[in-house]
Amino acid sequence: MPVEIKMPALSPTMEEGTLAKWLVKEGDTVKSGDLMAEIETDKATMEFEAVDEGVIGKILVAEGSDNVKVGTVIATLMMDGESAGEAAPAPKAAVAEKPAAATAPAPAPTPVQPAAAAPAPAPKAEGERIKASPLARRIAAEQSIDLATLTGSGPNGRIVKADLDGAKAGAAPVAAAPSESAAPAAAAPAKPAAIPDIPHEATKLSNVRKTIARRLTESKQTVPHIYLTVDIRLDALLKLRGELNKGLEARGVKLSVNDLIIKALAVSLIQVPKCNVMFTPDQLISFSRADISVAVSTPSGLITPIITGAETKGVAAIATEMKDLAARAREGKLQPQEYQGGTASLSNMGMYGIKQFDAVINPPQGMILAIGAGEKRPYIIDDALGIATVMSATGSFDHRAIDGADGAELMQAFKALVESPLAMLA
Repeated sequence: MPVEIKMPALSPTMEEGTLAKWLVKEGDTVKSGDLMAEIETDKATMEFEAVDEGVIGKILVAEGSDNVKVGTVIATLMMDGESAGEAAPAPKAAVAEKPAAATAPAPAPTPVQPAAAAPAPAPKAEGERIKASPLARRIAAEQSIDLATLTGSGPNGRIVKADLDGAKAGAAPVAAAPSESAAPAAAAPAKPAAIPDIPHEATKLSNVRKTIARRLTESKQTVPHIYLTVDIRLDALLKLRGELNKGLEARGVKLSVNDLIIKALAVSLIQVPKCNVMFTPDQLISFSRADISVAVSTPSGLITPIITGAETKGVAAIATEMKDLAARAREGKLQPQEYQGGTASLSNMGMYGIKQFDAVINPPQGMILAIGAGEKRPYIIDDALGIATVMSATGSFDHRAIDGADGAELMQAFKALVESPLAMLA
């Protein structure tokens, strides 16, 4: 009997994904460990391996299919001695749905004929309710299209979305009955904006972009942010970085300022454990290890690979690990455990010349640190005005879990470590 190949759960939170690409075709022989498909989850594109040995019988879900639920049968695998005919029962359910889908619009041509021949519904609409779908009414309202001037191609002359394509804006649309207009408004608080008549290109949202939108909206709507900013002198850290890079040159390791900042944030969180926390509706979770999620920009969107236990790692180890994680993040090759979790986040936009910004907390973490560019500024040095390399750092804190004084203590500890960096290497 054929073995069902099901959509796998490639992360603990995955409920559905996109079958981005098949790496095998029907009739191919596979063995355990062979790559069969690329699956796009909410954060990365991951490779799906074969578990059993056999021949690919039927591919039931085409590549490029979105919103494929975990557990859905996506293909069948024939074991030794089985023929392709034995794999046929699985796709019958999918085939059976097609006639039903095909017959659904079949009644439409019948009402279309009289509607096209008699474009007189407009006068009758003055005394009768216009038959239109809620979606058609909403689009008509957005584009100032008078439904009374249209003829419907839906069942019983009902105006549907397709009837509005190419329609010109005119008089104000006929008001819908309260019972119909209220429901769509309540069901769609985030209705799509009308696309202006300007040359443009529409790009389908990836699962990563959808997840970013959902999580950032959730964060700003549910997490009360408090922002604390400090200016930090970088000269000592830059000097130490130069000295360390000379010593590490033979090992092929080059430290970035970001690598040292990761270390400083991790040590700060251990020094101020009240900020290394997570808020839940009935508990405050305090972590004894600092796992730093570092924001990395990728072609499909932002992702935050994690440096686990950064407070105990040397800066050379952090630099090597971060370089590997960032490279695989841009290729969409991270494993779920490499980007899910973390106790706090770091976002550095200094390389873009951004002086200061407020980052959005990555739930359920309690804080995120935003790093601006280091630049020459007037600075008081030993009670005298001088010139120093200074950066602005802003901490965003979940005020439900972290009091302002505790956040200020963390920012103070972070500033001290960056300005006297040898302390975080001890």
